[in-house]
Amino acid sequence: MDTLDFDSVQVGDALPELTLPPVDRRMLALFAGASGDHHPIHIDLDFARRAGMSDVFAHGMLGMTWIGRLLTNWVPQSHLRRFDVRFQGITHLGHVIRCGGRVVEKLEVNGERCARVEVHSTSQYGQTKIAGEALVALS
Repeated sequence: MDTLDFDSVQVGDALPELTLPPVDRRMLALFAGASGDHHPIHIDLDFARRAGMSDVFAHGMLGMTWIGRLLTNWVPQSHLRRFDVRFQGITHLGHVIRCGGRVVEKLEVNGERCARVEVHSTSQYGQTKIAGEALVALS
């Protein structure tokens, strides 16, 4: 990964899009094991139906990890200074999630040259699932 230079990054620059494979039960089970979040709404069909859902659905934090991957594909993890999101929709089985972002501001924070980046994830139907922003340090 090339380290981005503050002078080469411009307001309006888009981050390289990240597209994930369709959400499936295996993905949810693996994330439950990796994260320790075994809430049955994400892995137990009967529980999900009793809760009024048609099926299980993705963990919100799984969606946030995908946005995190978008960011760390763009800059090294050590350059991430802040990362905030709002969960705006449920990610159902079969959804193909696309993560994207764009630079909205260049600024100095605590003596460090940074970029503020708006980030989002959407389904193949154009539904926003997560929206937020990150602050990344640039050299």
